[in-house]
Order: sequence, then C-alpha cells, then structure tokens
Amino acid sequence: MRKPDGSDAEVVVVGAGVAGLACAADLVAAGVRVRLLEAADAPGGRVATDRVRGFTTDRGFQVFNTAYPQVKRRLDLRALRLRPFTPGVLVHTGDGLRRFTDPTRRLRESRDLLPGRLATARDLAALGVMSARDMLAPAARLRGSRRDGTTLTALAEAGFSPAFVETFFRPFLSGVFLEDELETSARFFHLVWRTMLRGTLCLPADGIGAVPAQLAAALPGSVLRTATSVASLTPEGVLLSDGTDLAAAAVVVATGQSAAARLLPGLSVPRARTVTTLYHAAERSPLAEPTLVIDGSRRFLNTCVLTELHPGYSGDGRALVSTSVLGAPGPAEEAAVRVALGHVYGADTGGWEAVHRVTVHDALPAMTPPWPLSRSTRFSPGRYVCGDHRATGSLQGAMASGARAAREVLSDLRARTRTQPLAGV
Repeated sequence: MRKPDGSDAEVVVVGAGVAGLACAADLVAAGVRVRLLEAADAPGGRVATDRVRGFTTDRGFQVFNTAYPQVKRRLDLRALRLRPFTPGVLVHTGDGLRRFTDPTRRLRESRDLLPGRLATARDLAALGVMSARDMLAPAARLRGSRRDGTTLTALAEAGFSPAFVETFFRPFLSGVFLEDELETSARFFHLVWRTMLRGTLCLPADGIGAVPAQLAAALPGSVLRTATSVASLTPEGVLLSDGTDLAAAAVVVATGQSAAARLLPGLSVPRARTVTTLYHAAERSPLAEPTLVIDGSRRFLNTCVLTELHPGYSGDGRALVSTSVLGAPGPAEEAAVRVALGHVYGADTGGWEAVHRVTVHDALPAMTPPWPLSRSTRFSPGRYVCGDHRATGSLQGAMASGARAAREVLSDLRARTRTQPLAGV
C-alpha cells in the first residue's frame, strides 16, 4: 500500500547531479518549495570523487574549466582550492614526447611549435587563425552558426593537414569527446576550443566531487534528500522505491540519460559514450610536472600524474597516475595499456600497483551534427528533463540545462497560477 510522504513541495527534482543542483538552486532562489531527490549517498552523479585505499580518485578522468559561464556564476573558485594543469599537452610521437603549448602563456616552452617539429608552417598558421577567431569572436556567433558538420570536416575546412590532425587533434579530442572518429558537432568543438583558450584547466584540491558538494551546501537543509530512489513518475508526482508517494505540481528529471529514458517513456536520448579510467600507484613519479599526456598511437586517451597536480591525492607519498581509455577494456587490453604507459613515460611500469578502475557508461552524450547546443526541457505538462544530454556534454552544459529547466518550470507555474479561477467565483 502506498503511503503519502506528507512533504510540502511544489517541485520535485529527481537527481542531484550538477544539472539537478543548478535547477534546484534557481527554483529555491525564486521562492519555490523544492525537494531534490538523489538515489546515491551523496550528490554529484557522475561528477564524484571516491577515496580508495588512501587515494583521491575521481569518477573517471575529470577536468574543471574556469572559463565556463555557469562555473563563474555559481561557484566560489577560491574555496575549491583549484590546482592547475600545465597549459597545453605533451604528445607522444615516434620521436618521443613533444610539447603542444599555448605560446601566449608559456613562450619559453613553445619550441616544439616551430615548423617541422609537431606541425608545418601551414598548420601553425591555420591554428593561429582558428584560435584567434574562436577566442575573440562573440560566443553567440559560434553558437548561432547555421551550418553544423563534424569536427573532422571543420578541421579540414580550417586548413589543417591530415598529418597534423592525426598527430594532434585526433588523439587530443578523443579524450575530450570520448570518441575517436571526430564525428562530434563542429559547432560544439569551436565552443570547447574557445573555453580552453580563455580558461584554465584544473582540479579542486579535494577532487571534482568538491564541485557538487559546494553546490549542495548552498541549498537550504530541507531541500536535498540523499539515499532516496525514485521508482516511477505518477500523475500526482513521484513514487519512491520504498512505496512512498510524493506529490508535486511539477517534476524535473535530472538524472543521467539512461535513467531519464526509463522514468520518461518515449524520451529520445542520444547514444552514450563509455570511458574507463585506470589508477596506478608508482613509487616514483614518471613525469615531474602536472601535464596531460596524449598518445599519437591512440593506445589510450590520455594520462597524467595527479600527484604532480596536488600531492594530497596520495595518502602514502606514492605517485598516482590516471589513465583513461575508450569503452570497458578487458584484462588483456588493460595489460596492454600498462605496457603503453611504460613506453610513453619511459618508465618500468611492472611494479605499478593497480589502485582503482572505474567505468562510466553514460560519461558523455554522442553529440553528432546537427547538434542543438540547448533545447527545451519540457517533456509533457508538469514534466521536465534536464542534463548534459539536453545541452552539451560538459559541466557548463549540465548546469545550463538545469538553469533552463528552472526557468521553464517557473514560467509554467506562473502561467498556471494566472489561469486558475478565484475561489468562490
């Protein structure tokens, strides 16, 4: 027998990832009574940090970009104690590691950008033109581009040679988009490139989980309820897994895309990208700098020594190495990644201890063109859905979608109030 919850909420938000947290925050700020339900023991969803045997390991490889508008609006960056990555990346080629860096930030380290090392003079000229356009043009112009194609086509149209695409763009962007065909929307690629040029890539000192923790801490204490799973949506609100009915005038589904499709039958969701991150502990750091390393041979997506970013990620003084690969590798593939890491770092990886492995199945939506950078969160009367799969696969996209859901919920609630007849009339 179902039992009523007795809570007085106008809106129920299902899922306390960053989209749900942003949505709930904006609704609360507008004076709406909100209940935010999270099935896990803590908020964050995929944006989470695990403590494993004394090591700080994020739920998959994560980066935090300070240029995102939603980040600037919602978060106290100083309180996150951000630790920056080195600007640029190291690319492993047949000639060893080559540094691809932003010469406007670290001119002394940009010698590998001289013609003939990583790229030709023509490729470098194309890179300068594209970077200047993406960084300086109004973001609205990039978002409003009428024609959308694949990133691969956009790079060719920008004048890059196939050799440079294979040496740098494909291995680098595979780790950004979690796909190695460069089939992601060109419109989204240009926006990502813009934020990378304008912002700093970093991580909070306590791991990426500090981001949703800060968002959750800003909510009134009665709003968030963790360890509360929603079984289904009902005409009156939601049914919890324990059989409790929770009534609400509006329900916002802010879960991952697979759970959203289950709760909202008929919802169209894109394909999902899967990524696995492997964490190894090494007695000595294989690279004495906090720099992202990519592999031109594409044996993995990227790797870095997290303890060079912040020694506190390790509880026993050993180096913590994070490496991400597409999909969910088996034991043989995982062993091959360890061999590849030894080749790339020039280190003996045989003694590295496997600390943790995490596979994220809904890590990012497949953003194939034409990809709308934002779409309505309205699903049916009183039912809404938000998340990065409704915008762009990023913290910015998730929070922006949550903000849009709050705006549309508020608009509909106000419209409903205006059309309700006065009592006794």
